[in-house]
Amino acid sequence: MNEKYNVYLVSDSTGETLDRIFLSLKSQFANFTYEKKEFAFVRTEQQIDRIIKECNKLQNSLILYTIVETKLAKYISSQSEKNNVPCFGILGNLILSFSKLLNQKAIHKPSAQHVLDDDYYKRIEAIQFTMSHDDGKKVDDIINADVILLGVSRTSKTPTSIYLANRGYKTINIPLVLEQKIPEGLTINKKACIIGLIADPERLADIRRNRVAIMKDHKLKEYTDIDYIKKEVADSKALFKKNNWPMIDVTRRSVEETAASILKIIEIKKNK
Repeated sequence: MNEKYNVYLVSDSTGETLDRIFLSLKSQFANFTYEKKEFAFVRTEQQIDRIIKECNKLQNSLILYTIVETKLAKYISSQSEKNNVPCFGILGNLILSFSKLLNQKAIHKPSAQHVLDDDYYKRIEAIQFTMSHDDGKKVDDIINADVILLGVSRTSKTPTSIYLANRGYKTINIPLVLEQKIPEGLTINKKACIIGLIADPERLADIRRNRVAIMKDHKLKEYTDIDYIKKEVADSKALFKKNNWPMIDVTRRSVEETAASILKIIEIKKNK
């Protein structure tokens, strides 16, 4: 039986960076059993002392931290060592290496990445735009979109749109329904990057059946019918090929992977 670890994620900011790094780290170990505890905005020695005290109460505790203030980073490292708690600084060595490479001193300011600059407001505007244009809403505003996602139901259009919005791209997603015409503005839009999302019909059928079970609406027989879904997917592929729109199969992709592929397509489109 695998040992269970108590993982403490300690950050002097929101903890978002550390959480993403831990997500990547744990994915590399198939038999890693853990319980995660997150501590954000840790900026005093007293806060660290409380965390170390809690670590001592449990077996197999370990700390991962992103603390950029030098004195506090040294403190959590030394206190962990004194108490025999494995402790790993995520950004320390990287910042030091960059400092040497750039020949300049790092500012060591917590939350330095969270600034209210033009990029920040661009992301907020993109999120607001994307949320108000979800699931085919306000398609008359299509000319203002940076990205347009098309696909049949349950091809991850909404979460992918939100992810792209967080990267600053105004995104519209439009569901494709059999025998329903697409908005006229799509075929004449030269500005936006139009992407078609497809998925394996069997997989879509499973997802839709689960969705219907949650909704407790058993009248949606056609929605989960495999032959109907196969026609939906085939028609969507034909539409994408006809208009020369790039296609992404999301069957075995996470939202992040789909979004990364879209960002690559956007980059290629920009450089044409």
